[in-house]
Amino acid sequence: MNLKPSENNKIHGMENFFNEIIGLYNHKKMPNKILLSGKRGSGKSTLAYHLINYILSKGEEFKYDSVNFTINPENKSFKLLQNNFHPNFYLVDLLTEKKNIDVAQIREMIMYTNMSTFNNQARFILIDNIEHLNKNSVNALLKIIEEPNNNVFFILINNNEKNILPTLKSRCLIFKINFTFEESMNICNKILNENILDNINYDLINYYNSPGEIINLINFSKEKLINLNDYNLTTLISLIIENNYYKKDRLVKNLLINFIELFFLKEYKHSDRKNSLLNFYHKFIKKINNTEKFNLDEESLFLEFKSELL
Repeated sequence: MNLKPSENNKIHGMENFFNEIIGLYNHKKMPNKILLSGKRGSGKSTLAYHLINYILSKGEEFKYDSVNFTINPENKSFKLLQNNFHPNFYLVDLLTEKKNIDVAQIREMIMYTNMSTFNNQARFILIDNIEHLNKNSVNALLKIIEEPNNNVFFILINNNEKNILPTLKSRCLIFKINFTFEESMNICNKILNENILDNINYDLINYYNSPGEIINLINFSKEKLINLNDYNLTTLISLIIENNYYKKDRLVKNLLINFIELFFLKEYKHSDRKNSLLNFYHKFIKKINNTEKFNLDEESLFLEFKSELL
C-alpha cells in the first residue's frame, strides 16, 4: 500500500478539515499561513495535497471531486504535483541524508517566491516536517511569511508540537488533527479493504497509533514476510533489533521506537519497580534523541535495551 502523500488520490477522515479550509478559500478568507499539526501518519500531508489540487485544478479537465474527496489521476495538476514539477508549487522537506531543514533550503524557497509567475493562479509553499527546522531556518522563514508576495500560501506540516517555536506557531492558523483509536482502525480498514485486527496480534496495537503507522507496519511485515499474528510485542521488537531492520530505514526505525515506548507503557502498568523502569525509560528516550541529534551509534543503544529489558 503506497502512502506517499502526493500520490494518494483519496483522503480518509479529513473531510471536515478539507471543507473548513476550502470554505475559507472560497470566501476569500483563507489566511496565507496554515499549520496542520498532529501525529505522524495521520494524513496531514495528503490533506495538503488535496487542498492544493482542489485550487489548482479549477478550470482544468478532470478537476477535483469535492463530493467524494477524490483527485482524478488524469488531472494535469495531479500529475505535475506527483513529480514536483508544478510551476505554482514548491516543496520544502527534510532531506534523507540530513538531520535538519537547513537555511539554504529556505533561501531557495524565498528565491522561488520572488520569481514572476506564468499565470495568475495562487502559489503554494508546502513545508513538511517543520519540527526539523533549525534556528536559522526558522528566522529566515519568519521574514518571508511576515510579508509574503501576493497570492502565495504557506502550508506547514508538523508532527511534534513540542519542537515548534512559539514565534512560528503564533503567525499561523492552526488545525490540530487527531483520531481516536476507533477512527484510526476504521480509516485503516477502508484503505486496506479488510479488518486489520484479523491480521495483527492485538498486543502490537497502541491506542495512540495513527493510520499511517499501522499501515507502515503492515507494509513492513509484507516486505519481510512476517506474519504479525505470530509475534507479540517482545518477540517483534527482538526480531527487528536482531536483524537490524531499522538501519537506514527511517520508517522501520520509527516503528521500533513506537514499539519500545509501548513496551515501557505496558511494563509500567504491571511493574513493582516503577521508579527504576521510569528512570530507564527517560534515559533511553534521551539517548534516542541524542543519536538523532549527534548521529551517534544506534545499534548499541537498541542492544542495550534488548539485553536489559527483553
